[in-house]
Order: sequence, then structure tokens, then C-alpha cells
Amino acid sequence: MTGIAMTAPDSGATVPDYQSLMLPVLKAAAVGEQRIGAVAQRLADDLGLSDVARAALLASGRQTIFTNRVHWAKTYLAKAGLVEATKRGHFRLTPRGADVLASNPDRIDNRFLSRFDEFRQFTNRANEADAIASAAIDDPIGQTPDEIMRAAHRRIDAALAEDLLDRVCAAPPDFFERLIVNLLLAMGYGGSAADAGRALGRSGDDGVDGVIDQDALGLDRVYIQAKRYTAGNSVGSGAIRDFFGSLDRHKAAKGIFVTTSTFTESAHETADYLSKRIVLIDGEQLTRLMIRYNVGCRVEEILHVKKIDEDFFE
Repeated sequence: MTGIAMTAPDSGATVPDYQSLMLPVLKAAAVGEQRIGAVAQRLADDLGLSDVARAALLASGRQTIFTNRVHWAKTYLAKAGLVEATKRGHFRLTPRGADVLASNPDRIDNRFLSRFDEFRQFTNRANEADAIASAAIDDPIGQTPDEIMRAAHRRIDAALAEDLLDRVCAAPPDFFERLIVNLLLAMGYGGSAADAGRALGRSGDDGVDGVIDQDALGLDRVYIQAKRYTAGNSVGSGAIRDFFGSLDRHKAAKGIFVTTSTFTESAHETADYLSKRIVLIDGEQLTRLMIRYNVGCRVEEILHVKKIDEDFFE
């Protein structure tokens, strides 16, 4: 997403870049909960886009350019805490978003959103993943097409990771427990047995939220603890010791502790020194695994990058 406007083929109408759409999308939410598809349609009418401009598609052919940019505008507004998702395809204005509108800004763009800590954290995560490649998006001069492409891919993955974590935190607790079990099965734990993994629920679990049978008879099991905490509410060493006690009662040798937030340094130290093997997975690592193993997300498009076949020309 470079912020460059695209002219629809065979027309003089210009599809606005996603940053130019941020303020209109935010204003649309001022009247109550909105469906993103309906907002895109209304904005196209308000902007007077021609039929050709409205129909211009991305290279994938699955979504129009304008609708895609409206979605990205909403996504970035959400990262700054100005809007929030309510249900599938719907969003609403937050109190912070209402305050921004009350200030009557002339324009909202990435620079404007950078005044909010959440948005800076979101963009920093993409930057930290690969500082050089990320710079290719902000300043593509001197960068190869290969570097720019990979930088864009990292930005898309960073946005997807944030969306996944938001969805997980908004879902019911038992959904989170089933998610962890499904993720571990997708990673290959439990083999191919249909009932190798199961969530135990909130009653009678004795401090354990799920279990994976590593063999058909359940002789080797991995126990799971899942804590769905908000950002800033880190898991401490006490929770790790409690989980260790639960593993001991189940006569288990290893366990996995997953949280949507982070672990304190003492929690990591405690897990390292205890006699049972306890693996800690925080929110950032959780979303990376979900993306890698297609849990909660799917492949939308495959781009084939080709190079010269030297053998052919020999």
C-alpha cells in the first residue's frame, strides 16, 4: 500500500489511495455500526466514481481496487483505535474516533495515526521484522523490486496478525481453547488420529485447558494451558508454577502455555528451571504460527515469481 492513486482503465475517474479514504470511512461510522461493503458502495457514490472505476479489479481478479482500499483504510483506523470490529464485516466508531472527528481534521493518514501508541506499535512490529525491507515501502528509491515485494508481504502479514489477535481476544474463552488444540494438530502434534486433540473446557479441567495424545493409546500426552489476556496484562511466574502443579497431578512430563499477551521475564526463567518441559507461546508467536499453518486464515492469492531458465538457453 503505497498511497498512490490508480486511474481506472478507459476513464478519467481516479480511485483514491487508501489514506485519502480514512477520513470518509471514519465519518461513515459516526452514525452507528456500519457494514464495510455498504460503506464502500456509499463512498463510491459520494466520490462520483464511474462504473469503470468501480469495476477496476486487483490483479487477483477477486476484489475491486476501490473496495480493497476502503478495507485497508478501515484496518488502519482500527489499528489506531478509532474504530472497532463488532461482528463479521461490521465496525463502529470508538470514543477515541469520536474525539478525532470532533477535532474536525482536514485529513487522516498514516502520519496522523502515528500519534497513537497502538498504531506506532503496529507499524513498529512490521519494521522490526525486517528494517531494510520495510524501508523499501517507505522509500522505494534504490530498492530492488524483489525487496519492495517482500516488504509489502511483511506489511500484509503484520496487519493479518493484528486482525487474528483481535478476533481471538473477542471470541468466547472456549473458542480460544479449541483454537490452540486445532493449531497443534495442524502443526503435526497428535498424528492423524481423529480424536488426538481435545479441549477440556472450564469445568473439571484441574488447571488444564486441552490435551494432545501423541500416540493412539494416549501414553504420551501434551497438556495445554490457554490464557486469553489483553495487551499489557502479562503472564507471571505464579501462573507457570500453577500449571506445573497441574502437570504434576496429571503425571504429565510436558506442557504448552499459550497466551494472547506476553510473558514476564520471571515467567520465562521459571519455565526454564522447572523439572518439566513447559513451552511458552505469546500472542506474537501464536499469530505467526496461525499464519504459517493456515489456522484462522487462508491463502487468497499466489504470486508466481519467475526467473530465466539458464538451462533452456544453453
